[in-house]
Amino acid sequence: MEIRIVPVTPGKKKPKPTDESKLGFGKILTDHMFTMPYHSDKGWYDPAVRPYESLPLDPAAMCLHYGQLIFEGMKAYRGKGGEINLFRPTENIKRMNESAKRLCMPTLDPEIFLEAVKKLVLLEKDWIPRSSGASLYIRPTMIATEAALGVHPANAYLFYIIVGPVGAYYPEGFSPTKIYVVEEYVRSAPGGIGYCKAAGNYAASLMASAIAVEKGYTQVLWLDAVTRKFVEEVGTSNIFFVIDDELITPPLAGTILPGVTRDSVLQIARSWGLKVSERPLSMDEIITACSKGIMKEAFASGTAAIVSPIGQICYRDREYPINRGKTGALTEKLYQEILEIQYGEKDDPFGWRMKIG
Repeated sequence: MEIRIVPVTPGKKKPKPTDESKLGFGKILTDHMFTMPYHSDKGWYDPAVRPYESLPLDPAAMCLHYGQLIFEGMKAYRGKGGEINLFRPTENIKRMNESAKRLCMPTLDPEIFLEAVKKLVLLEKDWIPRSSGASLYIRPTMIATEAALGVHPANAYLFYIIVGPVGAYYPEGFSPTKIYVVEEYVRSAPGGIGYCKAAGNYAASLMASAIAVEKGYTQVLWLDAVTRKFVEEVGTSNIFFVIDDELITPPLAGTILPGVTRDSVLQIARSWGLKVSERPLSMDEIITACSKGIMKEAFASGTAAIVSPIGQICYRDREYPINRGKTGALTEKLYQEILEIQYGEKDDPFGWRMKIG
């Protein structure tokens, strides 16, 4: 399929932001979007980059009633020489197709998906920020559009991509966060959709997140749904701990998101010769490590922040500082390593950086 390009008329172009220090995250969207509808009778059809506009949805559209809605989060980066890079986009494409399979939605041709991202990003290249740490956020989404009431997989879908400039995640510095361990609520359970980037997962997280913020914490640390003993994710990110000389993260077992940044951290750490483990990690082990002084660092990983240092954990109304509340050396080193690969500021031994313009 050939992707049509329908440019917005010059008079309807949006004003571009002039102060990149005030971009924020997800508040500004560009002039164009990509759309491609699907019907079970003919598959995917009519892929097009077109002017950004509202979606015409029937009130009975099945995404609104039964939750068939998945998405991804990616970024495009402007290098110092002006080149435009993507970071491991094929991994996001693979993950979106895994989410689609689990929610009984149609999968996407990886080549068309990637070509759509390239065409949209290059058309909107003037929106890509030039300041350090800022980038163009890319949000591919798929929704069920069939108008029907009754629980069954829809026969019609829309895949679309929107993009917008976002600022540096740490405009005021690389500061450690405080996280709150929640036991009353769980994020996902074995056999569920915890490994998918599905809208319902995020809706289910809101209550616990609100409680954590109300108590003065930045994020929630989720425990497993069965025993409420083992850590799984922090907020909407993967989590890592450094105990003694071991870098530890929970294993992928269907209840946590297989993060692209998570995998990048693991590969880099192993290439540096560090001891790396993907294994269950209980709160008992974490508290013991904090008490003995062998809990050296903790951080979250994800597309938005790369890695985010954790300086304190609250568990059962008791606070446990990590590395005296300061950012750890490994955390900062991993952050800089991935950031410099993304922006083309250093060699990319893993082949993760994709130059598209």
